[in-house]
Amino acid sequence: MKHSVLLAVSIAAMCLAGCGNKAETPAAENSAAATDVSLTPPVASTPASPGQAFADTAAASDAFEIETSKLAATKSQSDKVKRFAEEMIKAHTDSTAKLKTAAAAASPAITPTASLTPPQQETLDALSAKSGADFDRAYADAQRSGHQATLDALKAYSATGDVPSLKAFATELVPVVTGHLNMAKGL
Repeated sequence: MKHSVLLAVSIAAMCLAGCGNKAETPAAENSAAATDVSLTPPVASTPASPGQAFADTAAASDAFEIETSKLAATKSQSDKVKRFAEEMIKAHTDSTAKLKTAAAAASPAITPTASLTPPQQETLDALSAKSGADFDRAYADAQRSGHQATLDALKAYSATGDVPSLKAFATELVPVVTGHLNMAKGL
């Protein structure tokens, strides 16, 4: 059972890493670099348990959403984008608190690591260099991509997770993240 859960989480991570990898035109290449927000956690020297890997992925997702939304709150020219960004900061700060509670309830307790993945950091750096309408487009793309990847990870863990408190957390967040994704699609 433990091996099947680890396999399922590994497959989900590989699928998430492959999201959005399609042939693109040269004009879309710069945009693609700014929106590939793979949730595959950085490779550690020792393999993490499926619960730890999920907690780290969820924490990185929250950190990414908060940091990109802080940029949007100051750099965006669109009131709609700014309102969305403020909602994301609040929602993902709340999500982080719930994640920490769920991870602490695990036995043994899990401590989520909120380190951005290399693709998330690249997207954040690319967003920092943009302004105006270019920023707004890139931010909206990153939000759609990031929320879709997060939704996929939450659904996978809620179906096959090995830590009951984290599984409950994932299940609770599926409709919330679905709502965020739908809002991001409207940007």
